[in-house]
Amino acid sequence: MELLHRLDDPEFTETPADYSAADAAASFSRLVVQVGSRFSTPCNIDRDIQDSAQYGRIEVPGEATVCGTRIVALVSKFKPLAMVAADNPGAFLGTDEAQAEGELDASDLEKVEQVLAESGYITIPEELLEISYDGPTLLRFHGSGEPSWWDRFFGSF
Repeated sequence: MELLHRLDDPEFTETPADYSAADAAASFSRLVVQVGSRFSTPCNIDRDIQDSAQYGRIEVPGEATVCGTRIVALVSKFKPLAMVAADNPGAFLGTDEAQAEGELDASDLEKVEQVLAESGYITIPEELLEISYDGPTLLRFHGSGEPSWWDRFFGSF
């Protein structure tokens, strides 16, 4: 939580003060290549997502994973934040549940998290991102219920 609070600057709601679109693009491109290399397959991607604090999404196809379930890695425009999910964010209550249900292999998760770490990202557990947002930024929240840290660093504005 300390990292999330430290990155939460109400003066910069959409990107951090030091954000560089060129640096984000280069970092993401390298990350895509490295993840694909670890799984020996091209990955589906979505990058520079409009009206979102999320920069990009990498999908490892289920055919390349031990359990047959795709793995999704998301990176925030607020580097170093990243998160990893089996199938899709919200499909499970985090990677522990996905592993317990046989949908995510520990070695596959380790591959993705290792590449993220080597690329300068810190993987934030999905369970932590789902905690109610209590920071100083006035969020333009589009969901139901209370906004979460997910909405702050990966959600839409």
